[in-house]
Amino acid sequence: MKNFIKGVLAFGMIAMFACEGPMGPPGSPGLPGADGVTIVGQVFETDFINFNSNNNFSTGFRDFPYTIEETDKVLVYALWRIEDNVDVWRLLPQMNIEFSELGIFFYNYEFTMFDYNIFMEGNFNLSQLPSEYRDNQIFRVVILPVDPMGANARIDYSDFDGVMKLLDKTEEDIIKLN
Repeated sequence: MKNFIKGVLAFGMIAMFACEGPMGPPGSPGLPGADGVTIVGQVFETDFINFNSNNNFSTGFRDFPYTIEETDKVLVYALWRIEDNVDVWRLLPQMNIEFSELGIFFYNYEFTMFDYNIFMEGNFNLSQLPSEYRDNQIFRVVILPVDPMGANARIDYSDFDGVMKLLDKTEEDIIKLN
């Protein structure tokens, strides 16, 4: 009897998996649109920036080299150091507490849809900083179109290389400003 039940179950399983029926009705057509999302962002590198009391430790508002949209997000990265011939970039604002006897200072930025301003601020006279923190500073400005990414896009903006990958940009794509 056991063999008979095993045989019936085996036959039932084979028959169940071998069944094929007619194709169902087609679904309704979706909305027309583009396949996937193309994010077209821009990246440019500033010329050497010198912060001093004459310029109020600020670049002053500089025009973007191209038009951006009102909804675009602007990110600014500072060349923090070079390690083993590799540039290390940090997202602004960036606090520095190396001179705790003086206080703390920040590199920061602000922007409109037309221009941007990179500046230093601190709780002491910034002229007291060694020149290596004020002179010949290099920054990269990244313009991200936010609308195509959607409100729920999860991006680690602090990772410059990750943002470059998202934008499908390489070092050769970065515009060097004079």
